[in-house]
Amino acid sequence: MKQRFAVKHSEESLDFLTELGEKSRNKILYNIDRASYLNDPELFKKLKNKIWEFRTLFQKTHYRLLGFWDKTEENEKFVVVSHGFVKKTSKVPKKELAKAEKFRKNYFDQKDI
Repeated sequence: MKQRFAVKHSEESLDFLTELGEKSRNKILYNIDRASYLNDPELFKKLKNKIWEFRTLFQKTHYRLLGFWDKTEENEKFVVVSHGFVKKTSKVPKKELAKAEKFRKNYFDQKDI
């Protein structure tokens, strides 16, 4: 099976993963890897304004990592993960979406320099 995209983590997303227990972290990383090969909205889903979420349910806890596509390289496309959080409501909080959108803007602004 061919990988559809690579994943790059921000420092904040790596910090989030580091703070989790080993089993939770491993499950999230496993799901991210699976999503890079499979088209499964249970694992990777578009939200809005070019923001996507990696989704993991593990031991009754909903983990979310938000990110966006970077297709600026000619031969490579990847998803940049801005940050992660534990989801406590049925909708993704607006502040989490805004945080991902701000990170995306800063990312591409820095890339253009």
